[in-house]
Amino acid sequence: MNGKAEGMRFTGASKYVLDPELAQIVNISMALEMPLLLKGEPGTGKTMLAYAIAEALDMPLIVLNVKSSMKLVEALYQYDTLTRLNDSRFGDSKRDVSNIGEYIKMGKIGQAFVSDIRVVLLIDEIDKADTDFQDDMLDVLDQMSFDIVEIDKTIQARNRPVIVITSNAKKDLSDPFLGRCNFHHIAFPTPDLMREIIEVHFPALERDLSKACIDTFYRLREIPGIEKKPATRELINWIRALRSDPDFKTARLGKGEVPFLGVLYKKSMDFTVATQHLARGIRN
Repeated sequence: MNGKAEGMRFTGASKYVLDPELAQIVNISMALEMPLLLKGEPGTGKTMLAYAIAEALDMPLIVLNVKSSMKLVEALYQYDTLTRLNDSRFGDSKRDVSNIGEYIKMGKIGQAFVSDIRVVLLIDEIDKADTDFQDDMLDVLDQMSFDIVEIDKTIQARNRPVIVITSNAKKDLSDPFLGRCNFHHIAFPTPDLMREIIEVHFPALERDLSKACIDTFYRLREIPGIEKKPATRELINWIRALRSDPDFKTARLGKGEVPFLGVLYKKSMDFTVATQHLARGIRN
């Protein structure tokens, strides 16, 4: 199996502002060929890091979006019994119905294993899965192989993928799982780091508008009773909305007005709480 990380170093990507500690743990994980487990609240750039690694190292990205009801075998492969049954009944398929292998389709982990070139494998929101899924998946990733029982065949990874696993920390992961990953907690960006992120996305943004948006954004994140605080993605989209409005004036933010509040708050209750909070502030 090919897949050594010799000579590969991640130093950032065109739209990803990388702090030195995170760069170090990414490169250590690649050198040790261990999965990198990223925790942090939504909007801290966990998922986007995998995209940035793939871009910077010119590698394909395969994304497994974990669901609460997902079984590990779905991430490895699927045996399409229904199509095989229909093909055998109607007899108009070009496939050989006696060959079960014709009806095996690789899942996301399976696709990463059979790829002829090395890929980045993102396993997104692993905390949605149950403990058995988590631990069994780590066994597969340790061994870099799995069995397709229907055809008695072992799939061995051709190239070891660069593995990034994200968790929103909604529930605890098992000790065996944690012990087999490198771990990094991505804190929510400080205002200074957020300023760098905004400059990457909006290099020509006026300094006063950038400051007003960032100051307002962090104030909005502190409103009591908000379930889902606005994250970096919402801030970027909000700035796009403000810049698209020919009637918008930066001074409005200083007076407590927040246009396009629905870009920042996606839950109706959060929107209501924020609207009421802002209205009280303007009256006072």
